[in-house]
Amino acid sequence: MATTRPLSELLPKEMTELRARPLFSLLLEVQPPIVVGKTPALDRRIGIISGGRFEGERLRGTLLPGGSDWQTVRGGDGAWLINVRIVLKTDDDAIIGMPYTGIRHGPKEVLDRIARGEVVKATDYYFRIVASFETSSEKYGWLNNIVSIGVGHRLPEGPIYQMFEVL
Repeated sequence: MATTRPLSELLPKEMTELRARPLFSLLLEVQPPIVVGKTPALDRRIGIISGGRFEGERLRGTLLPGGSDWQTVRGGDGAWLINVRIVLKTDDDAIIGMPYTGIRHGPKEVLDRIARGEVVKATDYYFRIVASFETSSEKYGWLNNIVSIGVGHRLPEGPIYQMFEVL
């Protein structure tokens, strides 16, 4: 029989807050978007990732060209949903796949300024991602077993993220 106690009383203390630690900073170089436009279902843009770099205490390196960012602009509120696949190459030559999804939303005037390539403050809008990793590297195999969250900001040259390992 199900208990009627509040769920908060059933949770162990270690489940009542999220802990994370910095993983790396990530800067993507993105070509101008391919605008598919407003289809019957959505407004689609595709950004081709041409390179970039990442830096952290436990790993650093570059992004290989050829990743992509499939963006959907929601009609109701103008939020941007992103679905990205990139490949990281560490400075010691390990290859790591990094798929992630996320959302960017805020006041229309801020999103319009970002779309025009203008500089805005990171605190003027919301930009968050959730990432996972795939690698055959023994050294970086621990990445296969974590979830990472990122706080993003759209610079004129491309998005930058501070990635965190969720503990």
